[in-house]
Amino acid sequence: MSQHYLHRHLTPAVGEAQQGAYGQKTYAVPDAPEPDRLGAKEIAFISARDSFYLASLTETGAPYIQHRGGPVGFLRVLDESTLGFADYAGNRQLLTTGHLRGDPRVALFLMDYPARRRLKIDGEAEVMPLDAEPARTGGHWLRPQDSEAGSVERLFCIRVVAFDWNCPQFITPRFTAAEVEERERPLREHIAVLEHQLLQLQSSAPDPDPDG
Repeated sequence: MSQHYLHRHLTPAVGEAQQGAYGQKTYAVPDAPEPDRLGAKEIAFISARDSFYLASLTETGAPYIQHRGGPVGFLRVLDESTLGFADYAGNRQLLTTGHLRGDPRVALFLMDYPARRRLKIDGEAEVMPLDAEPARTGGHWLRPQDSEAGSVERLFCIRVVAFDWNCPQFITPRFTAAEVEERERPLREHIAVLEHQLLQLQSSAPDPDPDG
């Protein structure tokens, strides 16, 4: 875990649970460090995702989590401490949007199932109207240019506070249709070559003698 992630999540109750289960605390809680900053590894990982899970809190502290999806790279790295994405028209519940009015704290969970990697991010989110862009987003354009992506209703900016990479244990590899197609392409091309060669051999073979 990063030092800041440790500081946020290794609470006294966690230490008590570790002590009770293992006879000692697993980690020492560091002093409060500066917020984490995204590096090249994190930026590349985030930019390659086409979905993530977003958790928020209600006014009474009840947790809520939802799936967010879009074109690859729709969750954009605005700088080393800021993320942003366009919010498409949906079922009009606006649960996360409403939660953030009372509590800006969010958690993001990003998965790469084929490579068995996952990245957790703690942050503070702000919902902004479309006309707030691009000045409020550091000059970045968050709305997608692809008209098929859907109607954008609002923008989200997330200030990264801490992040952590999880171990790959127990992550079951899963593949999208596009990933399966990419993995199958060499095999399909090889089959096409073999079929072409077979047709050539069949066409060049002498006709059998009808008289035996």
